Formats: sequence, structure tokens, C-alpha cells
Amino acid sequence: MFENVKFILDKSAELGVPCSETVILQNGVEVFHDVRGVRDADGTPLRPDERFNIYSCSKPITCAAALTLLEEGKLSLDDDLADYIPAFGNVKVEKNGGIFKAERKIKLHHLFTMTAGLTYNIESAEIARGKLETDGRCPTVKMMDYIAEMPLIFEPGDSWNYSLCHDVIAAVVEIVSGKRFGLYVKDKIFDPCGMKNSTFLLPEDEVDTLPSQYKGDGAGGLVDMGKHIYRYKPGTEYEAGGAGCITTAHDYVKFLEAMRNERILSRETLDMMYADRFNAAQRAASWVPIGYGYGLGIRVPDATGRRTDIGWGGAAGAYLALDEKNGISLYYAQHVLNSPNKNLRKDIIEAAKLDLGCDAFTEDMYRGEASHLA
Repeated sequence: MFENVKFILDKSAELGVPCSETVILQNGVEVFHDVRGVRDADGTPLRPDERFNIYSCSKPITCAAALTLLEEGKLSLDDDLADYIPAFGNVKVEKNGGIFKAERKIKLHHLFTMTAGLTYNIESAEIARGKLETDGRCPTVKMMDYIAEMPLIFEPGDSWNYSLCHDVIAAVVEIVSGKRFGLYVKDKIFDPCGMKNSTFLLPEDEVDTLPSQYKGDGAGGLVDMGKHIYRYKPGTEYEAGGAGCITTAHDYVKFLEAMRNERILSRETLDMMYADRFNAAQRAASWVPIGYGYGLGIRVPDATGRRTDIGWGGAAGAYLALDEKNGISLYYAQHVLNSPNKNLRKDIIEAAKLDLGCDAFTEDMYRGEASHLA
């Protein structure tokens, strides 16, 4: 059973992934749980439900948290970002060989859909100045003043670019709710879902409890990168809505199940979140896999219907998929940046569908020689 999923996990291990944990539920019942590999250079076996830095798998949680405020009538997708963070009222954009005042305002929906024109230049001079002027603390909301100084790379709405958009959403959540972002997420998502091992601000004295984190060197080797969030956390008080969550595999599937069962957001809001919002220019600029579009902070099936799951992945290899049609909640955890198995990751949901007897989109799947599993 689950031979196709196991193939991907075995292949990942062969490619050099030191450890992983995979949890699959169907209709609320756990049907697969795999824990493998070693958590550190000493060879200590990975334990079930280790906490990992999940990087961009944070994004659906952040967007869901923001959408609870929409349901409460406290914000609208059409609101101007500057209404919440005034520094974004004077953004500039690079075009025609120069830097000019943007002609359009950034709306909140541009943040959710990665169409605001922001970048992921976490090493920018503006962010560096923010680190210096906050003595390395970089409080989430305060850092927006510096991010707002970074020129946009296109007018809001004109294209799609993966960026700090969801970090900005975290700041909006903090401002609107009146609570620190991580505390709001704890109150609205982590606690109601029973996610007891999840946080956006891990205490420093708990960082060493995480499994070792590596980066692929491009030549089949791994470099130890330490256990802190790499790059995307500029300071000690910065809660990165786009990359800052630390959680476990079973905690994450609790979030997916709560979404599937409409316990966090209403059906109306979920349908809005899961609708493909790409226009032609945005789709051409994106790099989501074949058969997907992009909704409010999450990959979604495109109009062809060839895919049936929504989800996303993280920089260190984490991967989530929620397939409402087939009742599947899936989460895969690992801790390798620039991972050697990055081309396999997107196939795990289709492998699971095959193993569970569901129709699967196999034409784009990998089998060592760019063929498909079956």
C-alpha cells in the first residue's frame, strides 16, 4: 500500500534528504504516516512530530488568519494598503529605466495574490537599515516602513512576483486585530485547531530542539545552515507571515482538516480563497506547476480541472496539499534548503491519489527519467 508515495520518499532519501515525515489523512482518518532518517549529524533517528521551519508553508496560515478579519468585517480585499500602513501611500516603481511614483495604489488583494510588485529582496539596503535602526529587533509592523521604501518592480496588478507580500499581510493583521501577529494566529487558528506545537516566534532557548537544517550545495552534498529560519527572519521580533512558522506534521494536517471542515473559514470565504485569480499576464509570469493557478495565498486548480488540490511548498522542502474532492489532507516535512528532491515534491499528492484509488494527474509526474508514476 502507498507504493507510489513510498517511491517518492525513497527517491528523496537516495538524493540525500537526511530525514522526512509524511502524514496523509482521508476523510479525517490517518491512512499513512512515515517517519524516516536522522535528525542530526550524530545519527539520532528522527522522532515523530519533530518541529521544523516550514518557510512558505506559513503563507496559507497567514492568509487564513487575515481572512478571519474579513469575515468579521474589519477589512476588505479592495482596501488600500496605505489605509493600514501609511508608508505604502508613497510607493515608487521601477520602469522605463528609472524610478517613479507608482500610478496605482496597492490594494489588499494584491498582497494575497502576489501581484503588488514587491520583491523578496530580504538583503535590501532598506531592510538592512531597519535592522540597524531597531538594534536587530525588527518588529513586524515597524519593518513595513522600510519595506515600503523598496521600489516595486511593476505597477500593482500588472504581473505576478513571489515576494514579501504575505509578510505585509501579517503586519496588517497585527494592526487591525490590535494583537501581535503570532498571538492572533494562536487565538484564531493554532488553539482552535489543537496545534500545540506551532508558533511564529520560537523562543531562542528552543531553537536547538529542532532537527538540523541543511542546504544543498548543488553537487550532491549538504551544508549545515544552523537551526534558525534562514534569511527570512531579519530580526528577533520579526514574525514573518510568509516564512516564519515552526510546526509539526500532525499540527499542520490539523490546520488542513479544519479548513476542509470549514471550522476556520466559511464555505463562501474558502471558495473565494480557492478561486484562480490569474489573468494572462500574471499566469505567464508565474512558476506554479502545470494545472494550477493561484488564489488568495495558495495554489489552486486552474480552469482545466486537471488538478484537484490546493496547497503550497516551503523553501526547506515542506509541502502541503488539501484535496477536498477526494477528502485528502497531506503534509510532508523536511529541512533541506535548495533541496535535491525539489522536482519530486509536487508529485506527492498525485502519488497519494493513485495509491488511494483516486483519479490522478500523472502526465507531469517524475520517475527518475521525467516519466510518471503509475
